[in-house]
Amino acid sequence: MAQEVITVTPEQLTAADIERIRADFPILERTVRDGKPLVYLDSGATSQRPIGVIDAEQEYVTGHNAAVHRGAHQLAEEATDFYESARERIAAFIGAPRTDEVIFTKNATESLNLVAYSLGNATFSQDPAARRFRLGPGDEVVVTEMEHHANLVPWQELCRRTGATLRWFSVTEDFRLDLSNLDEVITPRTKVLAFTHQSNVLGTINPVDVLVAAAQRVGALTVLDACQSVPHQSVDLAALDVDFAAFSGHKMFGPSGVGVLYGRYELLAAMPPFLTGGSMIEQVFIDHSTYAAPPARFEAGVPMTSQAVALGAAVDYLRDVGMKVVADHEAELTGYALQELSAIDGVRIIGPSSTVDRGSAVSFVVDGVHAHDVGQILDDAGVQVRVGHHCAWPLHRRFRVAATVRASFALYNTAAEVDALTAGVRSAQRFFGVS
Repeated sequence: MAQEVITVTPEQLTAADIERIRADFPILERTVRDGKPLVYLDSGATSQRPIGVIDAEQEYVTGHNAAVHRGAHQLAEEATDFYESARERIAAFIGAPRTDEVIFTKNATESLNLVAYSLGNATFSQDPAARRFRLGPGDEVVVTEMEHHANLVPWQELCRRTGATLRWFSVTEDFRLDLSNLDEVITPRTKVLAFTHQSNVLGTINPVDVLVAAAQRVGALTVLDACQSVPHQSVDLAALDVDFAAFSGHKMFGPSGVGVLYGRYELLAAMPPFLTGGSMIEQVFIDHSTYAAPPARFEAGVPMTSQAVALGAAVDYLRDVGMKVVADHEAELTGYALQELSAIDGVRIIGPSSTVDRGSAVSFVVDGVHAHDVGQILDDAGVQVRVGHHCAWPLHRRFRVAATVRASFALYNTAAEVDALTAGVRSAQRFFGVS
């Protein structure tokens, strides 16, 4: 079934636009908890999928399924065309100068591990091309205190393997990166700077230009976690001038099981592989092998073909709506949520209080009520949020909270759903006697 092209009011969605968009997402029609309307406010963890994405994957599986880049028969050729077409559309969507700078992975976690482990492999490689990536004692890797574990633990492991030192930027009391010591943290010893574009807890949008410029002054590689930015705002990775960037399909109306690593081609071409086996080879002899050019070098084995095809359809959907429309709608919802939550006595927002340089993840605590208890009351009302540390334990420790409640908004959410959230929070306060 062909996906219908979406047309919306430029820059601002009308109520009719939002209803039409919501109709594209079949799951939003269901009820939960004894017939209550589903209020899905957990898109920062996993977004829902429009019917066009579901149909695209089904069409591929039922009509074109075969192993890509492997056969000369018609189905194999069709499957390869579908797979590579998705790569081309994704590359255009993120501003990649070359299609072969887009590598398919199973998620952003694998994308970030790919870079970290390839750099570690380069450290122990005899290949002269890998020399530029080698790390050892005296070298430094810089991260930030607001990282998701997926952009922290791989760098901890790289430092453990190579003897390099891990350093980090702290977070200020107003929930921004503390760059007051920028030139003390990023020095000629810095080999890698890895940071999030948009915090999955705070919503903070970091100054990519400032950080990239500092890294480039000392010749360090830059690695951007773009999981929370690519689905919610226009992102041009070439303009941002980062060396690598990672994001996941399941956070941007696509399926789980597929992610993307963007990398500058000249860097990918010099890097050793992460995983080895079929597909990623140039030639194989009994005692040694040579490796294919990127992106094949980093796509060992049969890839997640139907998921990649569906991610291409998700990109088409976002492009047809327009990323400015998406960003403006989510900013309006976020501003309303910040206003309404802040008006409740005993609720503390863990993140910037305005929508300036801020995304649509809104985390908060309710004094006197554990986040998991708030989440249970909200769930009983049909409101789906995330509770816990959101894979950002160091950040929660920084603000001396064990867990937060996080509402994260997407294109299909409404102001009425924000009202349902705040009503649920007030219910939790009444239930636990803290209102």
